[in-house]
Amino acid sequence: MREIRTRRERGQALVEFAMVLPVLILLIVGMVQFGLLFHEYLLVTHAAREGARVATLGGSDDEIVAAVNAAATSPSDTDIMPASRVRGAQVTITVTKHVPLITPLFSAMFPQNPIPISGTSIMRVE
Repeated sequence: MREIRTRRERGQALVEFAMVLPVLILLIVGMVQFGLLFHEYLLVTHAAREGARVATLGGSDDEIVAAVNAAATSPSDTDIMPASRVRGAQVTITVTKHVPLITPLFSAMFPQNPIPISGTSIMRVE
């Protein structure tokens, strides 16, 4: 009697694991995807700060875009406002990067793939 009971319990544990495994995998893959998107957000925000720093020190638009692309580690869309920078005025740098989703499941859930991630930095011109 004891041997039959342990064999049934092992089968029950296997069935429960098979039911929980897809949810567990979905959670793990979701955390990885969120971590990658958050990493890209941090890169874009850092790139916007670097571009704003170059703009406040009197850099040209080409120098700002070069600083942004160097900090973002890949080409990004850069918006510079205002085009003319005078001392004491604020300059706004907005950087947008399109990040593709790596998992097919999330690509199906979110129709907008790649996802645009944007960061903005505002600094006063020196």
